[in-house]
Amino acid sequence: MVPSDALRLLLIVNSFASSVTARNTVLVQQALGAVADVTTVETNRRGHATRFAHDAASRGVEVVAAFGGDGTLNETVNGIAGTDTALAVLPGGSTNVFARILGVPNDPVPAADLMADAIKRESTRWVGLGSVNRRYFCFHTGIGFDAAVVGRVEGHATLKRWAGHPLFVWAGLTTWLRGYDRHRPHFGLAFPDGAEIPDGYFTIVLNSDPYTYLGNRALSLAPAADLDRGLVTITFRTLRARTMLGAVGRALRGTPVHHGRRIDVHTDLSGVEVTSEVPFPYQVDGDYLGDTRRLSFRHEPDVLRLLVP
Repeated sequence: MVPSDALRLLLIVNSFASSVTARNTVLVQQALGAVADVTTVETNRRGHATRFAHDAASRGVEVVAAFGGDGTLNETVNGIAGTDTALAVLPGGSTNVFARILGVPNDPVPAADLMADAIKRESTRWVGLGSVNRRYFCFHTGIGFDAAVVGRVEGHATLKRWAGHPLFVWAGLTTWLRGYDRHRPHFGLAFPDGAEIPDGYFTIVLNSDPYTYLGNRALSLAPAADLDRGLVTITFRTLRARTMLGAVGRALRGTPVHHGRRIDVHTDLSGVEVTSEVPFPYQVDGDYLGDTRRLSFRHEPDVLRLLVP
């Protein structure tokens, strides 16, 4: 039985996420219920997790646990960042980038056990986030080609639950071949020191590393991207196959992408501005957000209280 003075925990569940089942939801509730007074809610539309999390933080709930994919996690973070409410990360999606960056098991039941232990030990830390147009992100924002790939995947939402990573590979190849203009730049970037890049085709703004995972293989682009440091931008100034495949190959080997004529790398950034006269696509933590003409990035230090194993 949980003591009457146990801390309060809101468990936000996205039952549509690829790894969330009725059985493992019960097991997660049991693990967390051994150390906290748990209330469970389920999301059923975009933005739902943010509203649940914001309400919990405003009531002084000590912990909010996000059980779903990276999109559910991002929404939850946007509801509690800047408050004293701590975040517990429970992987329920197909990739679970942020959970794996933190060293959380990719199985939600062992992950819940680790989070329960962290609650008992009061093991938390404050970490920095990125923000884009005032929306927080945990690990990255993709601009241009990357976002076009995510948009194509989200056009097959039902298949995404079952196909997972092969669907992303198919979407990447299809988008590169005929779904994205590879012959003209799409946007420009302006940095705080006055430097500019006028010809961006594809940019990743990283708050942490790896960028993503293919199965069990991490795509590590920039170890300088760290929760305690500023943002990192990697901008591809061409979409030539040799450049793209070379970068992916180095990332799979754990070799950082190097700054050069075709790929620009900026580290420890307090911010960056991305603009274009023609709309370009972007995605935040794997959630496709459509087209825009301007993105304003900031690094927000020590803004999220995180439960750590």
